[in-house]
Amino acid sequence: MGAGGKPGARFQCGPDQGRLRRPRPPLKDADTASTSSSVPGRPVRQLRKLKWGLVPSWSKTPEGGARMINARAETVHEKPSYRRAFAARRCILPADGYYEWVTGSQERELEVEGRKKRPRKQPYFVLPADGSVFAMAGIYEFWRDRTLPDDHPGAWWVTCSVITTEAETSPLAVAPAEGPYALADIHPRMPLMLTPDRWDAWLDPARTDTDDLRELLAPPPAGLMRAYPVSTAVSNVRNNGPELLKELEGPEEGTLF
Repeated sequence: MGAGGKPGARFQCGPDQGRLRRPRPPLKDADTASTSSSVPGRPVRQLRKLKWGLVPSWSKTPEGGARMINARAETVHEKPSYRRAFAARRCILPADGYYEWVTGSQERELEVEGRKKRPRKQPYFVLPADGSVFAMAGIYEFWRDRTLPDDHPGAWWVTCSVITTEAETSPLAVAPAEGPYALADIHPRMPLMLTPDRWDAWLDPARTDTDDLRELLAPPPAGLMRAYPVSTAVSNVRNNGPELLKELEGPEEGTLF
């Protein structure tokens, strides 16, 4: 999920500040703010590099972060691992799009027959139909590695989770002739996209009312996204490059659309 272009300008951020090392009080709120830096003492919206996979501040080890890459919109406000970040540390995660996988038709048939086999899946790239960078709702948290001294560059971790919602069942804005025809055909969940009219409210650190914040997690308008098949090479984490975004004429793995 890499954001191309200059997301800082699109989201009205200051220059990229690099990775946030430790939570000095002004910076804890700055990452979620939407006000101008021209007012001394007020928080400023900033662009930061975070580690994907939220580690709660109270966690003894960071191992659980790998399992906490997503937070469900329906329960993010009440889960112990997420609720504090939801109330005070909200962020926007810009992206050109995201990959999602569909189990191949032959493997689905094997699953029905009860025959175990590692499923082969067809990857799709999902992106805004107008080609813009889109904003995923996210939360972030600070975690202190107590095995390292305060001045160590790795003493503070800043991690995040993407908030997800139910996938749209309405038609995609642009869909392959052979499908998928809706995001729900690919996967039952999707990242929650925040439309620009919600950015300021979502990033405002003064907003702490749970019910008020949950209203911002309503699904976006339907029909904004498209999806197309890409090479199965993207399924190997060792592969990385622009060729993985190339649209294929058809899926490499059979599907049931």
